[in-house]
Amino acid sequence: MYQRIAHVALVVNDYDEAIKFYKEKLNFQIVEDTRIDNNKRWVLIAPPGAKECSLLLAKASNEHQKKSIGNQTGGRVGFFLFTDNFWRDYNKMLDNEIHFVRAPTQFDYGIVAVFEDLYGNLWDLIEPNENNKGKTNL
Repeated sequence: MYQRIAHVALVVNDYDEAIKFYKEKLNFQIVEDTRIDNNKRWVLIAPPGAKECSLLLAKASNEHQKKSIGNQTGGRVGFFLFTDNFWRDYNKMLDNEIHFVRAPTQFDYGIVAVFEDLYGNLWDLIEPNENNKGKTNL
């Protein structure tokens, strides 16, 4: 049997502002941008080299959904961006004015820092150490 998580929905205020942030600040790529109707689009974005999972940008369509923007995980880190070169990406993100809420810290599993996206959702930027590069549970 083979199963995988293909997409994770991220509730956003506006498609274009979210696309701009993820493309310009985090270097993500548009996988698909298809208009469904006048108000809805199917927008998939992913970091360079990603093959298994992408973010589905889902524009909030009512007040209940709007309340979740920026707090989809109750203030916890909800997204994990793995990298093969922490300092390259960390410094580029600083140059792109990404706000880090926790400084880089070395752990047994690798180096990690926590940053916010444009809405305040928390992300880990992680470079796993040599012993953990092939593990998918970090």
